[in-house]
Amino acid sequence: MLADRIEAKWIDAFAATFALCQVKPGEAVAILSETQSRALNVQLAELALLQLKARPFHVVVPTPPQRAPVPIRSTGASDAVQQLEPVVKALASAGLVVDLTVEGLLHAPELPAILRGGARLLMVSNEHPEALERLVPDPALAPKVKAGIKLLKAAKTMRVTSAAGTALTVNLEGAMPGGVWGWCERPGTVAHWPGGLCLCFPRAGAVDGTLVLAPGDVNLTFKRYIETPIRLSVEKDYVTKIDGSGVDAELMRSYFAAWGDREAYAVSHVGWGMNPKARWDAMAMYDKRDFNGTELRAFAGNFLYSTGANETAGRHTLGHFDLPMRGCTVTLDGTTVVENGVLRGELA
Repeated sequence: MLADRIEAKWIDAFAATFALCQVKPGEAVAILSETQSRALNVQLAELALLQLKARPFHVVVPTPPQRAPVPIRSTGASDAVQQLEPVVKALASAGLVVDLTVEGLLHAPELPAILRGGARLLMVSNEHPEALERLVPDPALAPKVKAGIKLLKAAKTMRVTSAAGTALTVNLEGAMPGGVWGWCERPGTVAHWPGGLCLCFPRAGAVDGTLVLAPGDVNLTFKRYIETPIRLSVEKDYVTKIDGSGVDAELMRSYFAAWGDREAYAVSHVGWGMNPKARWDAMAMYDKRDFNGTELRAFAGNFLYSTGANETAGRHTLGHFDLPMRGCTVTLDGTTVVENGVLRGELA
């Protein structure tokens, strides 16, 4: 267990990230948290912003009652704000919102209104600051991620294969491409720290094929490395069959079914990791309480398949899996961007 105390080096890590967000002296910055937020990160954010001579203010809301049938983890769809209009207005009027809610506002219903107000929003993943310290954003990553986004925008078809048996086709026409490199400097934009992802949210009915999770792949909802293979059949976005005889498959079947919601089985986003500083093996070094797993979403060359909320397809659900996979090959209109888990071309 890592100690929860303020360290000067962690203030510096937060300050370096906020500086990349172009925080200026005198700028009003909202620190959004809830009563179950990681208090250490809330304190570090305040101290770092004061170090930059910004004018931080806190918006703290009660963590709402648990209404889901199962524990919720890493959805990016926080319900902490609860459509509370004064909170939305306060956040929208800030220059920067530092999002320290437990789940993050990436898919939250209030996010569009916050961004329309001119704020930019940085989701700080619910990690122990020791992980954030290792993954302070690197300015050299931004042009590579932007190059990947450009390739996604231009492509019509993504194909994903692996020696384990994955054979997935994604129709990219009408998809919403995007990416993050760890900071945001323009009004109306969103980023998360740690960063380093190229991804897209496909339109409805765009994903078909087979996804095979092999030993060493990751189920981030469970914060667990896969030990026995799982074969997912995907038809028109939806997981229709879960094959596998081990505990990993049984846990996945149980969690999917618990929602009682067909949308929980559908694709949220697909993409690949870009961050060479992020490590696949990092999860082995942390207690679950200290690790949210954003690093494993971003490690260079992973293929990330996610189920859950997808605004592009008009689907909303708190049911969610993030599944970073190793050793996959990803092609865009026949051009290889990831080969057997290694970035290729201008992305390398």
